[in-house]
Amino acid sequence: MNKRHFLGSTALAGLLPVAGGAGAADAPRKGPGLLTISGAVGKSNRGPVDPLLDQLMVKHKVSFDKAFVVDADALARLPAVKIKPTLEYDAKVHTLSGPLLTSVLESVGVAPDAMLGMRAVDGYVVPLKMADARTYRMIVATEMDGMPLVLGGLGPQWGIYEADTLAAFKDKPLKERFALCPWGLYSIEVSRT
Repeated sequence: MNKRHFLGSTALAGLLPVAGGAGAADAPRKGPGLLTISGAVGKSNRGPVDPLLDQLMVKHKVSFDKAFVVDADALARLPAVKIKPTLEYDAKVHTLSGPLLTSVLESVGVAPDAMLGMRAVDGYVVPLKMADARTYRMIVATEMDGMPLVLGGLGPQWGIYEADTLAAFKDKPLKERFALCPWGLYSIEVSRT
């Protein structure tokens, strides 16, 4: 299992990118930005990383000229999928729900052959092909057992799949099934393969 560490509250400033600046007018947000998708995206609603306001991204060496920032309303507008994996943290089955990761990415113009760098608030980065995200039916979970995921816990988003039913993971020890599942997901860097 990958070790995680706690980030102090000063890291929150980087989770709320500011709309505005050059190239940041395609789709206005209603609420705080929850997920920043950068790189090879077809749509954008924000400009480059701001060294003052995007502190977490700067610390994680995330860099882009434009990106698309997704808020809670945008995630809620996409069809939700429910999965019921046995989680490594308590070895119990939990119900997680949220849109398919591929649906989120396709909504901002990410190509089917893209490579993803999914980044969590603690700096953990998962490289994943868009094709694998589709095969695994990975979701951007926003709720667990009917309650919203929270920052400081496993949220506000968790990229996760139903490991119990996937041939690639179901026979692995529980602690090894979720290495591709970043909790605290806040940034996805997209590149073409």
